Amino acid sequence: MGKLTREAVVEQALEIGSAEGLQAVTIRRLAQELGVTPMALYWHFKNKEQLLIGMADHLIEGFVIAEDHARPWQEQLRELVTGLVRVLRHYPCAAAVLEEVDHMTVPNFLRVWDTALGLAKQAGFSYEENCLISKYLLQGAIALAAGPMSRRPSASSEERAECLRVKRATLQSLPPDVYPHIVEMAGPLIDGGTTELYDTFGVDILMTGIETMAARLRTG
Repeated sequence: MGKLTREAVVEQALEIGSAEGLQAVTIRRLAQELGVTPMALYWHFKNKEQLLIGMADHLIEGFVIAEDHARPWQEQLRELVTGLVRVLRHYPCAAAVLEEVDHMTVPNFLRVWDTALGLAKQAGFSYEENCLISKYLLQGAIALAAGPMSRRPSASSEERAECLRVKRATLQSLPPDVYPHIVEMAGPLIDGGTTELYDTFGVDILMTGIETMAARLRTG
């Protein structure tokens, strides 16, 4: 194979981590998958801690933006959150990677964090509120991607369909005089709609709260 790049190492690590969990990501395993010796990987990453930092940096690089005062802050903040959810969806191990690393060691995380703080500042929030908003959005995005629309590769499509059918029938069989709304909405409660709807609506809820509070600041 050609020259082994840092990006190729990180991408392979993310593939292994997403398929088997972060515990499966080791220098030895990566070397085996990439067809090189472990020493070849040490050129890029001295240990797993550095590898995890590289993985986190690569993940965030996919949606990092620079603060642009010519564009509405709401539009840019929504773009950041949507990008984070998209990355978390694409790589099931992404949330675990972000939890494992010290965010202050990840250059692209610092860039996104700084941008989010600047956008919240544009909206008129205080420094303390800016910091809280950035934390809420990060945790909100992680929660969205880990929600009921997340992938469950262990079950076949037939098994998932049967499981949903049973759950739906269970709710529909409840006494309608006691649980009228659950019985009425049993279908969407269990089926949940598409992943796109789940994520888009979730981001809308996160952003609407921030936008509403910002509007109150301007009129207060």
